Amino acid sequence: MGPTAAGKTALAIELCRQLNTEIISVDSALVYNGMDIGTAKPDQEELTQAPHHLINLIDPRESYSVADFRKDAIACIDRLHSQGKIPVLVGGTMMYFKGLIDGLSPLPEASSIVREELEQQAAQIGWPALHAQLMEVDPQAAQKISENDSQRINRALEVYRITGKPMSLLQKEKQPPLPYDFYQFAIVPSDRKILHERIEKRFKIMLEQGFKNEVLALYNRKDLHPDLPSIRCVGYRQMWDYLAGEYDYDEMVFRGIAATRQLAKRQLTWLRSWPEVTWLETGEQENLQRILSSLS
Repeated sequence: MGPTAAGKTALAIELCRQLNTEIISVDSALVYNGMDIGTAKPDQEELTQAPHHLINLIDPRESYSVADFRKDAIACIDRLHSQGKIPVLVGGTMMYFKGLIDGLSPLPEASSIVREELEQQAAQIGWPALHAQLMEVDPQAAQKISENDSQRINRALEVYRITGKPMSLLQKEKQPPLPYDFYQFAIVPSDRKILHERIEKRFKIMLEQGFKNEVLALYNRKDLHPDLPSIRCVGYRQMWDYLAGEYDYDEMVFRGIAATRQLAKRQLTWLRSWPEVTWLETGEQENLQRILSSLS
């Protein structure tokens, strides 16, 4: 695990050369078809060297939850174990890692009917008013949610309307632990400046590779909009807004790089409080040897 542009994929592919293993992606952006450049999705050569699972699963108009990931990841882990292989989970979506390792609360699946009802109410009275309703039935959840965070307000009220119980109460219940031994490693450059430089360099390489045309193809679809989780992915939202004429090209580049750095900062915040993690800060070969030594 680690922040974006830290070198996770390269290290994982090198690990695959040393062990009988395959990679399970732990990245909420790699699940979308047609979103390749902006997500730094592994190319065909990399996939040949190290098979990846849980990429290209759904269309950008669809959603993929932590519960979906956990179910699919467990199925992949069990299948690779049955083949005598060591699953290597690689990515920076820390909520996926947490949901897999710690388990999830028994929250109900999304209901399109309830969500539509809530959205209709929001259109009439606004999300702040719905946030006030949430404060009445689940103040603990409401205090952690902005009054304009439509997605989280919708989910919290949806859970209450389906179950009759506050989401904050249900979240305290957890599934039993998985029967696996997890060896957890985090790769983070020792100098934050180096990480920032890598992020800027990678974003500009993506632009050279045709990122604008990739997002333009999504923009021209009639069934996609900027409130979808796919379009809210870092880089995609900034390019989408540029295509919509909200700001010029240079501003898009600036905002795209800044948003990516903010993502890396959030990932690092998660990692600082992560239990039982081995930190990797040196070169690729040193990191590889540290991992192999830990497994022996």
